[in-house]
Formats: sequence, structure tokens, C-alpha cells
Amino acid sequence: MPQQDWLVQDDGQCLSFPSPRQWDLLTPTTSYRLHRFLTELDDLLNQAEITGQTEMEYLPSLRRLVRKLLLNVYWVSQDIPTASPNSDTEVKLLYDEPGYPLTLQTEIMLPGTSTTIHNHGTWGVVATLQGQQKNTFWKCIPTPECSQHIEKVDEKVFQLGDVISFTTEAIHCVEAIGNEPTVTLNLYGDTNASKRFKFDPRNDQAYHF
Repeated sequence: MPQQDWLVQDDGQCLSFPSPRQWDLLTPTTSYRLHRFLTELDDLLNQAEITGQTEMEYLPSLRRLVRKLLLNVYWVSQDIPTASPNSDTEVKLLYDEPGYPLTLQTEIMLPGTSTTIHNHGTWGVVATLQGQQKNTFWKCIPTPECSQHIEKVDEKVFQLGDVISFTTEAIHCVEAIGNEPTVTLNLYGDTNASKRFKFDPRNDQAYHF
């Protein structure tokens, strides 16, 4: 698959980075399973906290780890939820444990489906497994009248093989374009509810999820 990594920052800038080579991510001598990914994920985040790394510093490692999971654990990219007649978007949790602060899920969006403008209140890594998604990026520019005033910065279409990472306050909206559903693998950190918003730029308002 095409290899391209991306970072979306709080200011709406979307930066591209080289992706790791696939053969550097293969684990031919040891069976790599979901539980190994989760252990490596915990270790990576714990080490980042101990050493005081910023999101900008550890997100490249998270993107690499997500690529390693997809390359070595085939079923993850095939465990796709089915869109119901009553919803154009469905998600499926791939791991759920009481008290576990991270979210790992696959998501399907039918063509023409779009999201609200939002941030996630945490870092995120999204790998495109099928279809095309147009992301529109925004930045917050507070005014005396509205502390959550946002303005459009850019837009970009992501497709099969793209892995996108987001900082905590990066703002975007997503639209499934093309003729087939889009499928993504989504990994999110521990959400800070006080920082998670959906935005209404037309009325200069923001709402907590």
C-alpha cells in the first residue's frame, strides 16, 4: 500500500513525513498479536510520560506502532463494522477493559457521510484502510466576542495507506468521498472532556461533547 504519514497540529497545519519501510516492521520470528501491540503501546506512553515527551515527540512512534499492528495482525484490518439502515457511520471496539483509558476501534462511513467540526480532547492516530476521506482543518482564533472562534486552514484527501496523527486540540471535520465506504482504524488517548468540543463556525459557538 502507499506509505504516507501525516501530523495535524493544533493550528490546523497538516505536515507530511516519511513512513517506515514495511520490512522494518515485520516480525517474522515471533507471532505478533494484539496483546503485544497493547503492551508496546502502554510501554511507549509510560516512557513518554517519564521522560516528559510532548505529543509532537511521541506521535511518530505511535504512527509507527499502528503500522506495525496492521502489517502483522491481518484480522484487525478485516474486522469491519456493518453500517446499519439507521446510521451512516458505525464503530467497533477492538479492545475494551474496565478502566483502560485508550480507545482502539474500526469505523465505517458510507459515501457522502460527514462529521461535525470537532476536536478529540486527546491525541489520535487514524489509519485509512479503505476508501477516501476528505479532512478539513481549522484553527482556533479567539476574539473578544468568542473565545472559540475558528477559521478554516486547509483540506486534504486521505486514502488507503495513509496514517494521520492529531494533537489534542487539532480541529477537523471528515467527509467520506467517492463511491465506496471509508474504513479506518482509530486509536485515541485518554480524553480530557474539558478540552473536547464540537464547533459551529456559522454562529461562532462551541459545545462540549
